[in-house]
Amino acid sequence: MRILSLILWIAAIVLPVHSASAAPVKMTIVLERQYLDGEMSEEKVTETVDSMTEIWKKYRGWQLVTLDDQTIVFRKTINDISPLLKTNGYFGITDDGTLSIFNGKPGRSSEIIQSFFQIDVQKLESRQQEKLKKGIRVLSKERYEQVIEMYRHFAVVQ
Repeated sequence: MRILSLILWIAAIVLPVHSASAAPVKMTIVLERQYLDGEMSEEKVTETVDSMTEIWKKYRGWQLVTLDDQTIVFRKTINDISPLLKTNGYFGITDDGTLSIFNGKPGRSSEIIQSFFQIDVQKLESRQQEKLKKGIRVLSKERYEQVIEMYRHFAVVQ
């Protein structure tokens, strides 16, 4: 934490918006959100900045990634699944037996969003196999974690 404070202090001195007499400066603020499923979203905003102190207060809780005289990049880890999974994510199984999340129902044309581990399909009951072939909807963080935990017991141990 002391290192971050030192970086912020140096940034306040180096950047042109540090002085009370300096004119406000337009800066691009990039907000990166990293979700549990590995998905990253990015939002860019342009702000007129009077002081760096103002920026640090406004984005308290965000981690500073990079900083220069025109752009500040902040990142926050979100303890939830991404909006993409909530709207269109389905657990399924690939041809080689890997538990994966698909963008849409599992099938040949479905894009794989995230892969986990290979499952010993022979150990699954036929109804569990069918569920995975049809796709299990990912609606919430809780459901995401439940499905991974449930099928972890069937993982192929290398």
